[in-house]
Amino acid sequence: MTSGPQLAPNSAAETATSIPRHLRYTWDHEWLVVDEGDATVGITAFAAQALGDVVHLRLPEVGTWVEAGESCGEIKSLTAVSGLYAPASGRVLEVNPVLADDPGAVNSAPYTGGWLFRLRVENIAGALTPDAYAAHCAHTQGDRR
Repeated sequence: MTSGPQLAPNSAAETATSIPRHLRYTWDHEWLVVDEGDATVGITAFAAQALGDVVHLRLPEVGTWVEAGESCGEIKSLTAVSGLYAPASGRVLEVNPVLADDPGAVNSAPYTGGWLFRLRVENIAGALTPDAYAAHCAHTQGDRR
């Protein structure tokens, strides 16, 4: 596997108000980008900010099948525990090795170095465009579904 995908087209600051245009999003604040049938998955800056400092991640194991919209892991911060939901169905190819030693990368670089896992996509259901996701964030006011 690679050392990680190149996710951001530029080095713009990753804030809760920055919603990269090249990604697709879920109602549960995960993002994905598909390249030649493989998807890279992470949580959005909006979610990372709402969670606070991430201290532990339980990610799906390599080789595991995940189903779109179903729970596939957990994110623990200093103040909350949140479920992680697969934005697409497929087999997990890789988990981000950086996160084992630095789960806070999810907070500091949610769209680049803080990606969570990669999977071979079989089905994507209900992915939101950046504009639809921005509208969703405006209505949720920081609450995760």
